[in-house]
Amino acid sequence: MNEVRVRFAPSPTGYLHIGGVRTALFNWFFAKHNKGKFILRIEDTDQERSTEKSIDAIIEGMTWLGLVWDEGPYRQTDRIEIYRRYVEQLLSEKKAYHCYCTPEELEERRKRALAAGQIPKYDRRCLGLATPPKDRRPAVRFKSPQEGTTVVDDLVKGKVAFENSNLDDLIIMRSDGSPTYNFCVVIDDATMGITHVIRGDDHLNNTPKQIHLYHALGYSLPEFGHLSMILGPDKARLSKRHGATSIMAYKEMGYLPEAMVNYLARLGWSYKDQEIFSREEIIEKFTLESVGSSAAIFNPDKLLWINSQYIHNADPKRLSQLLKPFLVMEGLIKEDEKTDEERLGRIINALKQRSRTLVEMASSAAYFFKEDIEIDKKDADNVLNEGSLQLLERLSIRLEGLSDFNQTAIEEAFKGFVEKEGLKLSQIAQPARLAITGKTVSPGIYEVMEILGKERTLKRLKKVVGKG
Repeated sequence: MNEVRVRFAPSPTGYLHIGGVRTALFNWFFAKHNKGKFILRIEDTDQERSTEKSIDAIIEGMTWLGLVWDEGPYRQTDRIEIYRRYVEQLLSEKKAYHCYCTPEELEERRKRALAAGQIPKYDRRCLGLATPPKDRRPAVRFKSPQEGTTVVDDLVKGKVAFENSNLDDLIIMRSDGSPTYNFCVVIDDATMGITHVIRGDDHLNNTPKQIHLYHALGYSLPEFGHLSMILGPDKARLSKRHGATSIMAYKEMGYLPEAMVNYLARLGWSYKDQEIFSREEIIEKFTLESVGSSAAIFNPDKLLWINSQYIHNADPKRLSQLLKPFLVMEGLIKEDEKTDEERLGRIINALKQRSRTLVEMASSAAYFFKEDIEIDKKDADNVLNEGSLQLLERLSIRLEGLSDFNQTAIEEAFKGFVEKEGLKLSQIAQPARLAITGKTVSPGIYEVMEILGKERTLKRLKKVVGKG
């Protein structure tokens, strides 16, 4: 088998959609599994809609996910002369012809065909035209075979047959000299040696047209694999109403790139009942035979769960670097502030089991950074009363006497206190938690106090009991 060469070829007309990312991932994993090459190609021939900003967004999204390409990024706008040479070749071989019909004429014929219940395809009136009009610049159409059947032996869908009589003579170059999508794709894939075209099944109907172009140009066919689309939970095509569809929006919401890679790889691909995969595991196990032919359902709750698993098991040092921008957004640290990395690591260790996103973690971390915390009045009314405030005052006296303010010493102080007072631990732990965090739920109270430190812990306790 020759070297596997695959490509991801997005159009830069907007943000990088998670459906496109899933396609890129499947190509990338297929290439890595087969020790092949992954090529990035920007299909920017649509000059009206393509933007440099969108190209930057594509690069940014793929870089964030760690989808490193082996070649590229190539841009179709740099290859216009190549396309034109192939158009001239097809014209000289009588496999293409000039078409002088105007868009208005074509639209009128299309409407008439539809009204008559016919397929709205070009009627070839310009094929062999003896006296072409001199006042019009022609487009170029490919002379598509009209007899027989084209069978796409799809790696995902299986065999799909298309009647050639239904295929149109597609325009391969517009009257303004710009090449069209279906033509550029074939030239690019053929000249770049692409062995496997793995893309969304919205391109499946283009495949027989492209196959005829391969044959006309004398190129061997790549293998095709068409991935089913991603649907929302309501089984409608995934859109903004189902949540964010831009890959970078998930970075902004505090998702880890490895969680996104894991989740999107599982949208349509499976390996037994396993849910969590390292990148290396997916590379080892990924095959197109394991890709389903039915539509994948995007489940935000499942994604959130997977992200939480990655946060729970992440290296605190790496998490601290990822978390800092979110702490800045929360106003807890300054962008150029030098942080105490050891303390931040302890905060992360305390919070990561309860955090599903970095946004949640940053929000939960507020009481570790703020000098003054707010206590919800309803929680205060439920937990803090005259009796619990007196207990907190006596507890603070005991804690103040500790020479070592670590978890072990704090725990011993609590145990001694509840034994002396004849209490259950919850009777003092919950008021203490509310006093020092402003919340009724937090990591272990001893761990929180140690991270806060003796001075800040006592300050908060005394403030609640009116002694601060």
